[in-house]
Amino acid sequence: VQLQASGGGLVQAGGSLRLSCAISGRTISVGATGWFRRAPGKEREFVAAIRWTGGGSAQYAESVKGRFTISRDNANNTVFLQMNFLKPEGTAVYYCAAKTDFFRNYDPRKYYGWGDGTLVTVSS
Repeated sequence: VQLQASGGGLVQAGGSLRLSCAISGRTISVGATGWFRRAPGKEREFVAAIRWTGGGSAQYAESVKGRFTISRDNANNTVFLQMNFLKPEGTAVYYCAAKTDFFRNYDPRKYYGWGDGTLVTVSS
């Protein structure tokens, strides 16, 4: 399984952007998908995760709750991250990846299929 993020760009603070994550390969082992980001000079951090099957439970980092929404399109093997009210500290490379379960979603070591990220730049 390989995941590829896209949709990044330059946006003003307060604006919105929608990222997409295309999943290729066999998804039978995918239990959840997640978004992470890495800001310049910082560690990779968890943003959001969604259960791949069933009701689609979601989990968010406290810093993005109420502003970001993760969703999925199972038929097209795609996951989305709608980002509203973006802040300059949201400037980062955003990545998506998959995992087999929906536990410890904040731990990047549980994910696989990392692809190239997509750069989001939020200007103040």
